[in-house]
Amino acid sequence: MYNILICDDEPDIVAALKIYLTGDDYCLFEANNGRQALEVVEEHDIHLVLLDIMMPEMDGIQTLSRIRENHNMPVIFLTAKGEDTDKILGLNIGADDYVTKPFNPVELLARVKSQLRRYLELGSAPVKKSVFQVGDIELDDSAKEVRLMGEKVSLTPKEYGILKFFLENPGQVFSPAEIYHAVWDETAYGAEGTVAVHIRHLREKLEINPEQPRHLKVVWGQGYKIE
Repeated sequence: MYNILICDDEPDIVAALKIYLTGDDYCLFEANNGRQALEVVEEHDIHLVLLDIMMPEMDGIQTLSRIRENHNMPVIFLTAKGEDTDKILGLNIGADDYVTKPFNPVELLARVKSQLRRYLELGSAPVKKSVFQVGDIELDDSAKEVRLMGEKVSLTPKEYGILKFFLENPGQVFSPAEIYHAVWDETAYGAEGTVAVHIRHLREKLEINPEQPRHLKVVWGQGYKIE
């Protein structure tokens, strides 16, 4: 099953693309603007993006630039005939292909299949690690489970997010603001205390002696790390 994001501010275009792509092994996601598209990309394992150039709030060029900060899945621009300059700019900043409105369904499907094949079968897709372990703590991200000495531990979504962030970056020190931004995806305007509370709860659930933690450690004046 391939996850495809369709991002266009015109409902008729989105509906048409869904019809064209229905029937193949695709799971389709929708977004009406660039900000929504970024949220979908961060929350789901998207394999390909069909991205309109001209959109309100955040256009396709800006959206592509943000996507390329962290992701390398293929992006196919949806363009109008008079958007040649935008096509060139998009290709220069990381677009993989483009299709011109009105769409030829056969051409669209061919381009989608070609990009998916390149990405998933020819080695462009990153191999994501799904199991992380430090000492007796193990996190299986594919199963969304955390175990301590083999016993399952129940964590809240934010506690899970913090633990996963640490396990993906072992030994690195992060400030409360950096942790908050990574897990909450927001700027920490005075919310650093929230991070301290969640880390205290994590210690209570995962450390034999929460007052003398072996793994979730504070680096005074700098932040926290896992070791």
